[in-house]
Amino acid sequence: MTQDTQDPDRLLKWGLGGALFAALCCFTPLLVVVVAGVGLSAFTGWFDYALFPLLFFSLAIVAQALWLRAGRPGPSPKIWATASTALLSVFIIWIEFRFALRITVGAFMAVGVYAFVLNRMKSNGATQ
Repeated sequence: MTQDTQDPDRLLKWGLGGALFAALCCFTPLLVVVVAGVGLSAFTGWFDYALFPLLFFSLAIVAQALWLRAGRPGPSPKIWATASTALLSVFIIWIEFRFALRITVGAFMAVGVYAFVLNRMKSNGATQ
């Protein structure tokens, strides 16, 4: 039995789960407490360098899943989502995480707007 890698519901669950995990670990002391509890607190200063790219990558997966669920209207978001993930990751590290919360909220809002647009495209296609 093979699993379809293009299953939109599965991609959406994994993408939202990854984004939620990364957001919790970035903006709360959850991961720091857990890692310090096992004696690896020396690594806590480097978490953001992995967690923010994970967060943006997860949001790119959410965008792909939303596109698949909407019936693939328009061009695939893979290229622009991947480019956005790379650019946001480099940018947020370059500015040393100063506006991390604002950038993250903006990324979440961009995915939300994309979901709204896809939903409108899907509903307009169904009524015509």
